[in-house]
Amino acid sequence: MSKKLFVLLVALMSLSLIGIIFVQGYWIKTAVDDKEEQFSNSVMQVLKSVSGKIERREIEDYSNKYLQLIDSIGEFKEAELRQILFIDKDEENNEMFIYSHGVLEEDYGISSTFFDSESDSIPIKNFNSKRRTIIVKEGIDIDGKTKYTPSERIEKIGGMSAIDKAHFETYFRHYAKRQPIRERVSDQEIQLLLQRELSEAGIDLNFEYGVYDNGLATKVRSRDFALSESTRYKVPIFVDEEGKTDFDLLVTFPKKKKFLISSILGMALLSIIFTLIIVIAYSGAIHQLIRQKQISEIKTDFINNMTHEFKTPIATINLALDAIQNPKILENREKVRQYLQMIRDENKRMHAQVENVLRISKLEKNQLEITKDALDIHDLIEEAIAHISLMVENRGGYIKTHFEAEQSEVLANEFHFTNVLVNILDNAIKYSPDSPQIDVYTETVKNSILIKVQDQGMGMSKAVLKRIFEKFYREHTGNIHNVKGHGLGLAYVKNIVEDHQGVVYVESEKDKGSTFFIKLPLI
Repeated sequence: MSKKLFVLLVALMSLSLIGIIFVQGYWIKTAVDDKEEQFSNSVMQVLKSVSGKIERREIEDYSNKYLQLIDSIGEFKEAELRQILFIDKDEENNEMFIYSHGVLEEDYGISSTFFDSESDSIPIKNFNSKRRTIIVKEGIDIDGKTKYTPSERIEKIGGMSAIDKAHFETYFRHYAKRQPIRERVSDQEIQLLLQRELSEAGIDLNFEYGVYDNGLATKVRSRDFALSESTRYKVPIFVDEEGKTDFDLLVTFPKKKKFLISSILGMALLSIIFTLIIVIAYSGAIHQLIRQKQISEIKTDFINNMTHEFKTPIATINLALDAIQNPKILENREKVRQYLQMIRDENKRMHAQVENVLRISKLEKNQLEITKDALDIHDLIEEAIAHISLMVENRGGYIKTHFEAEQSEVLANEFHFTNVLVNILDNAIKYSPDSPQIDVYTETVKNSILIKVQDQGMGMSKAVLKRIFEKFYREHTGNIHNVKGHGLGLAYVKNIVEDHQGVVYVESEKDKGSTFFIKLPLI
């Protein structure tokens, strides 16, 4: 995959993911707004219902008080009857229709003290409507005279008409307007009505309420009521016949936001969880794409290095064979022996490279059987130094040992752990531009032995330190072949040390050398 195509795919996937996250966020916000609107509508309906019930209860209280007063007075002072009479005759059916409607007005002369009025008496009257319908049939008696025989009589006596009641309520509204608000409605009444109505509306939420008079707070309020523009709802109360009032009933819900969010919390959580899964999957996919791209580059480097590593010994072997075939060389036994040794050394070198690759492969598949014995770590270090001492001497360097560990016996595999130490020492030599200067330290740390291999080489950057133990990874130094290797040595070191229940790590700074640490449990 080309770099441009890879960048394009990542950009498109990123934009799609950002779009999904934006849509999910917009959906959650819209859901909360819809719930808030629905909540507001329900609360306003509840408040209007409570306001209406309080007003009706007030009118009923005055009505009951008025009726009780009439009952206590008993007889009315004076009465007046107004009656309308209508007569119609149906010649065809020989019937006469008689309708009468009378209004009886009873004046009780109620004292003005009942309503705190300035006049001597209040013209409170009781109206009774009396309606009668009579239908009679005309007949002839035995004397030949006309006779009306009643065949149907409908009679109804009722109370005040709708207009009379409207006048009655209007008067009491004007009277009640002069009363203090605490005498018109109580805290308990508002509390109970709000609780009942909110419960019926499905709103199980704590609330606070208060009655305001022309924008000023009254004493009719709950204990913790506080005016908040974001959570308050207002409805007029005690409205007169003109639709005007001085009082407003306000209700606040301190935990409204939590209530609204909790109502959509389940769906929102599912949405967030699925979005997180998509984000994690996306991140993993991008990581794997980048990782695969890096592995592809590393494998390309590995093949190039391996080809270069094999090319040199193969060429050397071919030159040695050609030289041996020369008759003059065949007669010189010393030269033949020299060329044969050269062929053997180059063959061993290629064999060692193949073995490194096979060891790593077997380690990853858990096919490498490692038996462990009780060994002295100092002896293993000395053996590893013996393997590479000639290379150090040829470059004019040195390896010094500083064995300070009081106990040095560990459970290890002699062959593999010697290779671990050889790989680390060989690494220190390869990455020392000048004469290698290597110091090996040992010390006891609690129940473990700590081995330190310190060099004065070129060191490593922090980015390289993070990947130094990865398989096939090698730091690029301009020419990838200027330091021989395949990026397998330190990966092998890490696997072997961990198989010995140990840990390996490195500290380094660019141009100031590196120090490798190996920590193994003591027997």
